[in-house]
Amino acid sequence: MSPDLLLALELADAADEISLGRFRATDLLVETKPDLTPVTEADRAVEEAIRLRLAAERPDDGILGEEFGTTETGTRRWIVDPIDGTRNYSRGIPVWATLIALEENGAILLGVVSAPALHRRWHAERGGGAWVNDDRIRVSAIRQIEDAVLSFALEQPIPSLATYAWHARGYGDFWAHMLVAEGAVDGAVDAVGVKVWDLAAIQPIVEEAGGRFSDFAGAARVDGGTAISSNGHLHGALLEAVR
Repeated sequence: MSPDLLLALELADAADEISLGRFRATDLLVETKPDLTPVTEADRAVEEAIRLRLAAERPDDGILGEEFGTTETGTRRWIVDPIDGTRNYSRGIPVWATLIALEENGAILLGVVSAPALHRRWHAERGGGAWVNDDRIRVSAIRQIEDAVLSFALEQPIPSLATYAWHARGYGDFWAHMLVAEGAVDGAVDAVGVKVWDLAAIQPIVEEAGGRFSDFAGAARVDGGTAISSNGHLHGALLEAVR
């Protein structure tokens, strides 16, 4: 592992300690942001802790976080979603994670997705494969929609393609894409309007697992708006479906 990935995993350890410590707390403070999405005290505490550590360990790097915005200082920046799945977190549902990515000159070098309530942590860096806990993961080899398990976000109309799939569900957020990377799900269409911090850590994990990650136009980018991940074989069909 590179020093950057080791640091990202240490950041995830610190995040997990904070988030698990307040998960299902009866006095958890939950507020509504101007965009009408929820934010908890844990979201803010996790991002603050990560920012403090990065300021000490990587003072020349920039940071983009969901809760506290951008600190730009050069060609490298860390992209952080302190709790992806805040609605789940605030209601005691264990499907949530801290997402940490490192970008340099516009390319995502590594990603960590840590879901401590699920006892799972995914990570990848370019050229090093994709992993969950201590196990290497690969996307599936399914080539036909009729044999596929697909995930669609429920915030928008579901493409008719879902009716032809062997199984279709709405797993949501980071989890749908991690299931693609593991080979349990064959393709996932995310909600329209996703942000860069929702996607940056996901891209290298899916791609290092042998899959494909893109926006709805087919471009391999993470700067927000739309996102599809797949085992690669089904990507064209999913792109056609959302078009």
